[in-house]
Amino acid sequence: MITVCLHGAESTGKSVMAARLGLPWVPEYGRTYCEERGTDLAMADLLAIAEGQAEASRKAMAAAPAVLLLDTDQLMTAAWAQMLFGEVPEALMGYPKADHYLLFSPDVPWRDDGTRFFGTDEARARFAALAEEMLVRAGVPFSRIGGSWDEREVQVRAAIRDLKESESPGG
Repeated sequence: MITVCLHGAESTGKSVMAARLGLPWVPEYGRTYCEERGTDLAMADLLAIAEGQAEASRKAMAAAPAVLLLDTDQLMTAAWAQMLFGEVPEALMGYPKADHYLLFSPDVPWRDDGTRFFGTDEARARFAALAEEMLVRAGVPFSRIGGSWDEREVQVRAAIRDLKESESPGG
């Protein structure tokens, strides 16, 4: 099984992409959490979101699909913690990591869906930088995804195909 995490600032197409690819995927738990409880978050909420995401991922992994997409993970929650509170609890960095991360660039229009925070160009750029910083800090492999919506899909599909080929015998 290969796990691929879609990572990056909000409103960059991660959830839409996960749903479009036709692969098993773990939705973003934080969105559901905020829709149910509101967006006035404390650090305890981020830790609860991280654990909820981990539980959903564990359940999906039990089915052992060839490829499992994760629509975010705790490294993105770590970026949220840094952005909102100026610190990252070590617990957020200690969760299991995906095999590969696809870092979505904030080069598409931002859209408010009622659970988003950082719509200004400055805030969005800072959040995107923090998202990348968490990948670097964790030392995980990642590829950049950017461009138009169609270009993003082509890039994501190519990255997943390449990962599958590298995992296959003789690949």
